[in-house]
Amino acid sequence: MSVNSSPIRVGLFVTCLVDMFRPSVGFATVKLLEQAGCTVEVPEAQTCCGQPAFNSGDRDTTRDIAKQTITAFDGYEYVVGPSGSCIGMLHYFTDLFDEADPWKARAEDLKKRSFEITSFLVDVLDFDQILADFNQKVTYHDSCSGLRQLGVKSQPRKLLGKVEGTELAEMSEAETCCGFGGTFCVKYPDISNRMVSNKTGFADETGAQTLLGGDLGCLLNMAGKLKREGKTMEARHVVEVLAGMTDTPAIGEADYDLGKQL
Repeated sequence: MSVNSSPIRVGLFVTCLVDMFRPSVGFATVKLLEQAGCTVEVPEAQTCCGQPAFNSGDRDTTRDIAKQTITAFDGYEYVVGPSGSCIGMLHYFTDLFDEADPWKARAEDLKKRSFEITSFLVDVLDFDQILADFNQKVTYHDSCSGLRQLGVKSQPRKLLGKVEGTELAEMSEAETCCGFGGTFCVKYPDISNRMVSNKTGFADETGAQTLLGGDLGCLLNMAGKLKREGKTMEARHVVEVLAGMTDTPAIGEADYDLGKQL
């Protein structure tokens, strides 16, 4: 389709890991949204999505975070983020409030407006005018929340098909968890380590040079394991490839200069 004639006002949900470890993912997301004809703003009042507190059973703290997030993104037509996990958490806000609570309706409204970036581009905007090139064989890991909660599967692959020079080689068990799972890897380190070992093994079997995904938590986990195993495969967030921003060192590379990204 052609770029939208009237700009859509989008609030970017940055996510903690992008903010702290990989700002280039945020910049790539903005670039893609602007290419699709959106105007992008980053509300300063946003914080963590609340997932660590939620997964730890601290519902009171999660509700406080939910209220702050809902308020921060009031007024935007859409809320978009480079993480199925964190956007999925925004959808869970509806479970935190009773039906009679006014925050319930506000949480439902936020849920309707919140999308993972590749899903937003494909499912909402029907946008596929990707201008990037990346002359490598890549493989793709499907993150659990994006896949199972938000239905993100074909969208990143459709967009990667528009990247000049990119060959997608599907790995075995692409839909299987990498073992990160937020607090899961802390509670069950041995199981988590076995799961990520399986994942990097499947990725390596494809002969791909780069492992892509849509959630930075998964990518940090897999990139770390690749390094410990001495594998040369790199790991990147899919938006960096789609936006043509692959001049930045891959995830986990020692020469990634966080200061230059901020």
